[in-house]
Amino acid sequence: MLGGLGFLGNSSYAQNQAPGGPQGKAIALTGATIHVGNGQVISNGTIVFDKGKITAVGDASTNFDKTNTEIINVSGKHVYPGLISPANQLGMVEISAVRATDDQTEVGAINPHVRSLIAYNTDSELIPTVRGNGILLTQATPLGDIITGMSSVMQLDGWNWEDAVLKKDDGVHLNWVGYFKRELNVETFTFIQKKNDKRDEQLREIDKTFNDAIAYAQIKNPFPVNVKMEAMKGLFDGSKNLYIGADYAKEILEAVQFAKSKGVKKIVIIGGEESLSVADFLKENSIPIIVNTTHRLPNRPDDDTDLPYKLPQLLSQKGVLVGLGYIGLNWRTRNLPFLAGTVAGYGMSKEDALKLITSNTAKILGIDEVVGTLEKGKHATLVVSEGDLLDMRTAKVEQAFIQGKKVDLDDKQKRLYRKYAEKYGK
Repeated sequence: MLGGLGFLGNSSYAQNQAPGGPQGKAIALTGATIHVGNGQVISNGTIVFDKGKITAVGDASTNFDKTNTEIINVSGKHVYPGLISPANQLGMVEISAVRATDDQTEVGAINPHVRSLIAYNTDSELIPTVRGNGILLTQATPLGDIITGMSSVMQLDGWNWEDAVLKKDDGVHLNWVGYFKRELNVETFTFIQKKNDKRDEQLREIDKTFNDAIAYAQIKNPFPVNVKMEAMKGLFDGSKNLYIGADYAKEILEAVQFAKSKGVKKIVIIGGEESLSVADFLKENSIPIIVNTTHRLPNRPDDDTDLPYKLPQLLSQKGVLVGLGYIGLNWRTRNLPFLAGTVAGYGMSKEDALKLITSNTAKILGIDEVVGTLEKGKHATLVVSEGDLLDMRTAKVEQAFIQGKKVDLDDKQKRLYRKYAEKYGK
């Protein structure tokens, strides 16, 4: 079970390449177009990093110790911050149809104590295929019924979850109870929408859980320790985010008002298909949002067909802090940069679209002091691409570094390509 046995964390059957070793010498990438991640672009730029951290970034005149630095000429290439995939189950599911490789969900409705990082599998064959498109960080997020557990921000390289974790237990995830629920019609294999008859009961359960957590948080030395309540203490002192999954406008309003009434310091909306209707409310309450994949149809049949593509831009214009994710679709998150590229085709500039999957998401997850932009003092977590990373036609990640460690960009799909190209190319 998720956060319990952590089955996938000790997988021994995968055959991935070894993680990168610690950076042994200062490295300078020169001649590239550097996309800082905050909107700034440096032509013919230089970025230097040592011991896993960026020591200098600027134009061609940037000074550094050339004698003791490995200089890599990447003229004509593009350098980007490592992309961040939020609210995802990458590393927690290998084959959806094989239960033994599915460690994303725990039994029960109220599980704030469940820790997704323990279930994170660094040996997953999916991880290398994702970082090959520039995604170097993911927020491993548990699924479930109502309160699903705690997510953690993971780096996509490491021997085990202890190596890979960047931020432990960054927040608790709550699926707000909707007025309706979707059920699968086994005869037609289609989803039908039905009234949620248990909504009032479920809301009372959420209310009781938060009231108990508030009371518990006021006890100085609780004995015995209640692991569920311990997990929620950080919501009231601001050390953890409360991530609320909600799509409909009324549910977003209800969920935020509920959380604020309980004294939750930091609230993030995940999904938010109808968030534009309550954008002013989100701005007034400083509530950021992680928008679900833009490659979909709108929620309502009378909405503009292009609304999902335009939603991040429209929310940003309203002053809402927006991140972008492939929520709940672990392997498909490899296409995250192309989602941002699509947004750039619907009114947002390329550099602002890049923020959706770098600096904006880093701010939302509380990791912006170390990643999200290419600035002095931050982690050397970055990628070098031959072309535009947000353009499916030209993106080609040639090098990647996580905290200065060189990442092997080989993966199972590339190995299979070489295998059969050799067989049928003869």
